[in-house]
Amino acid sequence: MTAVQARMSSQKITCSSHPVQTLVSYFHGESGVGEFHLMLQPLEYGSMSEQLEWLSQAYREALATLGLPADSALWRRFFCSDLPNQAAVLQQYQFADPAAQDELCAVSWVGQPPIAPAKVALWAYHASDANGALEKSKSGTSLAVQRGELTHHFSTYLTDSTDANSYEQTTAIFAKYEEYLLHNGMNLAENVQRTWFFVQNVDGNYQGLVDARRELFARQGLTADTHYIASTGIEGRAGDVDAKVMLDAYAVAGINPRQINYLAALDHLSPTSIYGVTFERGTAIAYRDRVHVTISGTASIDRDGHIVHPGDVQLQLERTLENITALLQQAHATLDDVSVFIIYVRDISDMAIMQQLMSARFGTVPMLVVLAPVCRPGWLVEIECLAIIAAENPGLPGF
Repeated sequence: MTAVQARMSSQKITCSSHPVQTLVSYFHGESGVGEFHLMLQPLEYGSMSEQLEWLSQAYREALATLGLPADSALWRRFFCSDLPNQAAVLQQYQFADPAAQDELCAVSWVGQPPIAPAKVALWAYHASDANGALEKSKSGTSLAVQRGELTHHFSTYLTDSTDANSYEQTTAIFAKYEEYLLHNGMNLAENVQRTWFFVQNVDGNYQGLVDARRELFARQGLTADTHYIASTGIEGRAGDVDAKVMLDAYAVAGINPRQINYLAALDHLSPTSIYGVTFERGTAIAYRDRVHVTISGTASIDRDGHIVHPGDVQLQLERTLENITALLQQAHATLDDVSVFIIYVRDISDMAIMQQLMSARFGTVPMLVVLAPVCRPGWLVEIECLAIIAAENPGLPGF
C-alpha cells in the first residue's frame, strides 16, 4: 500500500452475542501503522452492569474481527447517563477503570447521556504497528506512548473539587496538568495539541473556565497573535458531584512546530477571540505518512461570531457541517476523511433526528450523539471530529 492509496475506511461489526452497535473506522499508512476508532452503543435496555458486560463482549469481538490485540488500545472514553451513580460500577471493570495501572490505556468517563436505551457508550482508539508492539507506560490516569523521537501523552479525568467555583477549579486543574507536562519535558504552548473541558451546568459555570483559561494562556504566551489549542468546552459531569470542571488532554513531546498547522476558515467562522474565548478552530499535525486533522467543537456560527439559524436544529446542523467542511479544506481534507464524530445536543428531543440525519449522511463512520448543552444557549448542536489523510513527508517523524 502506498501513501496515496491509504484512505479512511469504515464498517459496521455485528456482535453475535449481545445487542450492541459497533462502528469502526481504520486507516493504514505506508509505514505499517494502523489507526482504529471504535464506537459501541447498546441497543436494548439493561442495567449499567448488564450494558457494560455487553460492551465488554462486543468490544472483544470487534478487536478479534479487526485482528487487534487488546494492548493496542490508547484511549477509551465512556459516555454515561448518570455518572455519579455509575462510577462505582465502572470501577469494577478493568477496561473501564481510569486508575487501573495494569490496563495500559488512558480511560475517561464523562456524564453525557447517549441516546436511550443506552446508559453507557464507548469510544475506543487503537493503533497497531506491523513492525512491533507499542511502547507504553502509565502514570496515574495518563498514558505515554513512545514512538521514536516523539512521545504521545493522553491524560484523562483531571478534576480538583477543593475549590468552590469553576474559575478556581480550572486554575487548580491547569496547575496539576502543568506539573505533569513539566515532569515530562513539555509545556502548554509547545506540546499540548487537544483539550476537552467538561463543565457541570455549562450555562452557569462556563464563564469561570473561560476566564481562568484566558488568564493562564496569556501568561504562557498563548494569545490571538500566537496560537491557542484545539478544544471542546461542553457540558459534562464527573463522578464527583462537587467537580464543576473536568479536563482530558493530548500532548506530544518532541513535536516540531513545522508539523503543526492551525486552521481558520475566516470566510465561514470568526476567530474565537471575538467572543472572548481562547481555542483554535482546528489543528492539523503532519507526520511522515499521514496528517491528523482535529476539528474543535464547532457550531452554527458565521464570520462575525453570530449564531446562524436560531431555533432550528436541522438548519444549524447543516451550517455546522458546512463550517467543518471549510476547516477541513484548510488541511486538504474532506468529510470523507473523518474517522469519528461526536455530536453534542442541547435538547433531548433533538437527539433522535440528529442521529437519523448523521447516520443517513455518513453511514458506518463511528459517531455518537450525546446530551450535552453547548456553551451558548442559542447553539442547539455542536460537533467535533477527527480526520486522517495520507501524506508524503519524508523529513518528518513517523506516527
